[in-house]
Amino acid sequence: MQHITAPDLSDWIADASRAKPVLLDVREPWEYQTCHIEGATLIPMNTIPARAAELDADAPIVCICHHGARSAQVGAFLERNGFTGITNLTGGIHAWALQVDSSMPTY
Repeated sequence: MQHITAPDLSDWIADASRAKPVLLDVREPWEYQTCHIEGATLIPMNTIPARAAELDADAPIVCICHHGARSAQVGAFLERNGFTGITNLTGGIHAWALQVDSSMPTY
């Protein structure tokens, strides 16, 4: 599993020459409602085993949670189940709010 910083993910999303990653937000719905990265797909961590088939195993996927721990666990699970191109957002949505989007609420 690769790891990416919030500023590097922001650059990737903005780079028209690169394929956009699937932004997989694995937090709970209330967390997602509080704040999320535009375009992110919410699939809470506890539903990943049942819903993993909804994801393209060959697509670049960036796993996102609050601080990066849950998303790392989801990324490892996906890799064990044949997914390639998994990246974890270091510091999670909290890092995004601090380093990329200062208007985003934190919790």
